[in-house]
Formats: sequence, C-alpha cells, structure tokens
Amino acid sequence: QVQLVESGGGLVQPGGSLRLSCAASGNIFSTNVMGWYRQAPGKQRELVAVITRGSSANYADSVKGRFTISRDNNKNTVYLQMNSLKPEDTAVYFCNADAYWRSPPGGYWGQGTQVNVSS
Repeated sequence: QVQLVESGGGLVQPGGSLRLSCAASGNIFSTNVMGWYRQAPGKQRELVAVITRGSSANYADSVKGRFTISRDNNKNTVYLQMNSLKPEDTAVYFCNADAYWRSPPGGYWGQGTQVNVSS
C-alpha cells in the first residue's frame, strides 16, 4: 500500500506560478514512477507529467516549457513547478505512484488538489 498526500494548490492569476508537492509513504517499491494528472470539469483525467526514480521525465505537450516535475527520493516526494499558468490549466491535480509506467495509469492516487487560474 502507498499513501499519497498532495499540497500546494490554490488560486493564482494567469501568468503566475504554483508548486505542488506529493509525499508518498508505504511501499516505496510502488513509487518507481510518480506523476501528476489533472481533471478539468467535464473532461477526462489527463497526464501532466511523470518521472521515474532515476529522474527521467515526460510531459504533456500542453505544459512543456512551463511545468517542471522533480522528485526527492530521500523524502519520497514528487513536485510539480507550474509557471506561466493559463486559465486552461484550471483543474484538480492528482498525484499518482506506481511500480512501473503504464497507460492508462494504475497504482495509487492522492486525493487531489484544486488549481484555479483566474483573474
């Protein structure tokens, strides 16, 4: 079992920045791949970014150049630095952890944190 606790969401103006954090506890072997997904109202959950334990990362095209995913393996924590935020980034952001990469994603989910980008 893995428990994921997210933090860092909130309201920000367009062009602003936020940093999300997700701390994992439990079976660390199930956290080899950690990532962020988001779900906007009326839309399906979509991949934002994923990162392996070796820090190899992949991003959705919509966030490349604006978002950066990173992780601290000693703290079993993954971060998502979001810059140049746009209204279309508004969504509930979910942390995910799994033993390996797969699509659709499996593994464990956090409870989600709301990000609102609005003036």
